[in-house]
Amino acid sequence: MINAIFGISQTPFKREKLNLLPQQQRIADIIKIHAQQGGFSVILGEPGVGKTVLREYIERLNNERECTVVSCSRTLHTYRQILWQLAESFKIETSEKQIESDLIQAAFAQVRERKTLYILIDEAHLLDLSVLRKLRLLFERFPKNHNLVLLGQPELLHYLSLSTNKDIKSRITYSASIKPLNDEDMERYIVKELESAKLGVNTFDEAAMALIIRSSEGNLRLCRNLCLASLIEAARETKKLVTITHVNHVLVQPHWRSHEELIKQQVS
Repeated sequence: MINAIFGISQTPFKREKLNLLPQQQRIADIIKIHAQQGGFSVILGEPGVGKTVLREYIERLNNERECTVVSCSRTLHTYRQILWQLAESFKIETSEKQIESDLIQAAFAQVRERKTLYILIDEAHLLDLSVLRKLRLLFERFPKNHNLVLLGQPELLHYLSLSTNKDIKSRITYSASIKPLNDEDMERYIVKELESAKLGVNTFDEAAMALIIRSSEGNLRLCRNLCLASLIEAARETKKLVTITHVNHVLVQPHWRSHEELIKQQVS
């Protein structure tokens, strides 16, 4: 509907079309350096600030000859189930008895081929700490020049700071927090998305733009969803200009009202 009404071939604000923002690009560049030297990275951020985009960017490095990316995202599973996720990502056939040794051999095989190895564990704050300890012992037997990257919400650092986990925290070589965007960066993001889809920068009028930025509270995912939903509202009326009325039609929906109420509680 959006493409037909606005006369475009590429829909803006689609996650798979997102480019890294400056703070994400900086983190990605440093992760690459630590992978070449050998590292243990921890990337923190509230839901929606851009951790998933960063993870998907690193996963795409797997398409390059000199990189191998092994990814695990189902972190509520047991240690053995996570090992099977890693084996699947490594694309190795193994058995329950041999899985640990086969993972280690697979890691060394990548390094012998002069590949940079990244191991990504998403939603790491959901990992049971006993599972994390077992994984740490396993990765200690991996080749030194690989980068284990934990991505999670800020409470992950709290868990790692507990005295029982000092052995894990002391091994961190790099950590970073992905911060919510400020108003200027959020506006630049919206304009860039419009331009990439060959839409005019004034597709959202001034009042609509201001309301979107204010309601998103620096959260990239909320901004993307609100922009896309507002475009749909305008397209439903066969309008090519998104006004504050279209944005408000989205914001009265129950899930947005609950978000706004939560923000008010936090402010008060």
